[in-house]
Amino acid sequence: MKTVQRIVIAALALVCGLPPVIAQSKNDVIAYIGTYTRGKSKGIYAWRFSPSSGKLTELGLAAETSNPSFLAIHPNHKVLYAANENATGTVTAFSLDPATGKLTLLNSAASHGNGPCHLVVDHGGNFLFVANYGSGNIAVLPLHADGSLGESTTVIQHAGSSANKARQSGPHAHCVTQSPDGHFVMVEDLGLDQVMVYRFDAADGALTANDPPFAKLPPGTGPRHLAFSPNGRFAYVVGEMFSNITAFHYDRTRGALDSFQTISMLPDNFKGNNSGAEVVIHPNGKFLYGSNRGDNSVAVFAVDSGKGTLTALERVPTQGKTPRSIAIDPTGQYLFAAHQDSDSIVVFKINSKTGIPAATGEVLEAGAPVCVLFVAAH
Repeated sequence: MKTVQRIVIAALALVCGLPPVIAQSKNDVIAYIGTYTRGKSKGIYAWRFSPSSGKLTELGLAAETSNPSFLAIHPNHKVLYAANENATGTVTAFSLDPATGKLTLLNSAASHGNGPCHLVVDHGGNFLFVANYGSGNIAVLPLHADGSLGESTTVIQHAGSSANKARQSGPHAHCVTQSPDGHFVMVEDLGLDQVMVYRFDAADGALTANDPPFAKLPPGTGPRHLAFSPNGRFAYVVGEMFSNITAFHYDRTRGALDSFQTISMLPDNFKGNNSGAEVVIHPNGKFLYGSNRGDNSVAVFAVDSGKGTLTALERVPTQGKTPRSIAIDPTGQYLFAAHQDSDSIVVFKINSKTGIPAATGEVLEAGAPVCVLFVAAH
């Protein structure tokens, strides 16, 4: 009877010109796509995705906003934040409708820097951290009870340079990551070849330099993004300029990161231009994925659960140009690859035994997509 009712309701919707009825499953998510709006894109786009069937329903433009190059979700899943990557940087907060995917503007606040490219909400949901790539600094913004943004309480300016004079003549804060225990904040600075470590005071949002204050990478690495293992024992940093992954032991009592392995995302005989972009770990902790821009591939690694070491498994073509972002859905069944320079998001099914993703044939279209964020749908 329920199936017949759904068919009748859908038919009436079509006759009356109402929006289509979207079949729902308890594991459904909304895939939000952040973009660069210098071309045909107007902001943040959304699709409803059902991992149980692999089906997608286009929800369209969720919010119009300038260059939302990175997105983050509040722990309550009611507010979404966008880093507006412009010369005068801002962060924008939106309330989220989990049924329709629509985003409603709450407010915007200054990021206190040039080119904000990454942000994250602290585990308690009281503060937002933002990294400003162009000016090489970070800011902490308090969050009000409704999730809207307050004025920054802390701004920290990085200083220095590294080996590559064209890319590293000054600091470039590229990513902000809170440790699983919540006591520390890591900032991957591409310009300094350092992962800065700060102690975080959850009472007032203050950041203070840790001891040791940073983990150093080889000159010219260009650390870009960091991902913690699900057990919190290991951290993995993608080197943009060397196209590699560096593995670290994480000491949660000291907030220290100690490297123990570096592995390339490319074969030894690779020739051509490439830069590493994203690093993500499968929810089961057994596999790690890194995206290659230039080779246009996802490098797949097996993770030793005890030692944290990586073993290269395969490089999978992403079927698009410049996969700036890759993301795994909450069930761990699918990987989405967003291609900045071919205006496409390609969907892959992950083999549960081997960890290798295979294209499903689903390709979403969006102008210059650069971020994928999954949020539970209702």
